[in-house]
Amino acid sequence: MAQTSREKIVFTWQGSDKNGRKIQGEINAESLPLARIALSKQGVIAKKIRKKPKPLFSSGSKKIKPQDVAIFTRQLATMAKAGVPLVQAFDIVAEGTEHDRMRKLIRDIRSDVSSGTSLAVALNNHSEYFDSLFCSLVDSGESSGTLEIMLDRIATYKEKTEALKAKIKKALTYPTAVVVVAVVVTVILLVKVVPTFAETFRSFGSDLPAFTLFVLRISEAMQEWWFIVFLCSLAAGYGFVIARKRNQKFADAVDAAMLKLPVLGSVVHDAVIARFARTLSTTFAAGVPLVEALQSTAGAAGNAIYAYAILRVKDDVSGGMALNLSLRSTGLFPNMLIQMATIGEESGSLDDMLGKVADHYEAAVDNAVDSLSSLLEPMIMSILGVLIGGLMIAMYLPIFMLGSVI
Repeated sequence: MAQTSREKIVFTWQGSDKNGRKIQGEINAESLPLARIALSKQGVIAKKIRKKPKPLFSSGSKKIKPQDVAIFTRQLATMAKAGVPLVQAFDIVAEGTEHDRMRKLIRDIRSDVSSGTSLAVALNNHSEYFDSLFCSLVDSGESSGTLEIMLDRIATYKEKTEALKAKIKKALTYPTAVVVVAVVVTVILLVKVVPTFAETFRSFGSDLPAFTLFVLRISEAMQEWWFIVFLCSLAAGYGFVIARKRNQKFADAVDAAMLKLPVLGSVVHDAVIARFARTLSTTFAAGVPLVEALQSTAGAAGNAIYAYAILRVKDDVSGGMALNLSLRSTGLFPNMLIQMATIGEESGSLDDMLGKVADHYEAAVDNAVDSLSSLLEPMIMSILGVLIGGLMIAMYLPIFMLGSVI
C-alpha cells in the first residue's frame, strides 16, 4: 500500500550562501526540520525560518470553480506532453497552486492514482468537479494509449467552454447591475428624499397633482413596508433558484424564455450552438461513437430545449438516420451547422467541420457581447429616466404649478 505524503507547508527563510552573501526566499517542506535539511543540501546557511503567514484575504478557502478545473487540465496536459510521469505531474501542479481546496483535490487524485487506480476512476470519485463527459474522454485516452493527446483536447475544450460562459456573464452583468443600482437609488429616494418634499407640500394649502399624490402614496407604503418588500424580494429570488433546480417544467420554461429575449436571446442561441458543436467535435474526435457522443453533448448543452432536441437526434441516428437530416427535422439548428454536418459526414471529417462551426459561433458570441453595451444603452437610459426622472418630476411639479399661479 502506497504511503500518502503529508501536506507541504510554505516556509520563508533568510540566510547566506557559501560566499557569505545574504539571501532569502521560500521553500515547501512537510516540517521545519525538513525545511532546514533541504536548505542545507542547497548550500544555504539558514539563520531564520518561519511558516509563511496567510494573507488576510486569502483565496485558498474559495470554492473550486470550473475555471480552476480548466487551468488544472491545461497544466496536466502540458506535463503529459512533456513526458512527465502522471504522479510527479500531480505533485508539480499541486505545489504550484495557492488554492487550498484545489491543492487538496489534486493530492486526493494523486493518492488514488499512485495506489493503482486509473485516472478516469480517480476523477470520477470527484464528480462534482469532473463531469461524466470529462471522465469518459479520459477513459478513452487511457484505453487507447493517447492520454496526453486526449488531455490536450479536453483542456482546449474546457478553456473554450469557460471563455464562452465568461462572455455570456459579461453580457448579462452590465445591464443587470445598472437596473439593480437604479432600483436601489429609487428606493432610497422614496424612503429618504420624498418625505422631505411631503413636509413642504403640506404648507401649500392646495391640491397636489395626481402624479405627485401617486408618488407620495408609494413613498408612504415604502416607508412602512420597505423591510417586508426587501424580504419578499430575497424570497422571490431564492424561490426562483430553487424552483429552477427542482422543477423541471419551470426550468424548461425559463430556458425557452431565455431564447426569446430581445437582443440577449440571439447571444444565448449562438452560445448553445457553439457549445453543441464544440462538445460533439471533441467527443467524436476522441473516438467516442456518435450515438454516445450525442448523449454526452445533450448533457452539456446548457439549455433544456436544445438538450431535448439533441436526445431526439440521438434516437434518430441510432435508428439509422443521417445526422444532418435529424438535425434539420428538429427545426432548431441553423442551416450553416446542418450544411457543415452534411459535408463532414460525406467527407469523413465530421469533427473538423463541427470544430469550424464552433469557432464561427464563438466568434459571433464574442462580437455580440462587444456590441451589446451600445445596443442596451437606450433601454437602460429609458429605465433610468422613467425611475429617477419620474420621481424628480413628481416632486417639482407642485413647485412649478405654484410658481405659475404666483
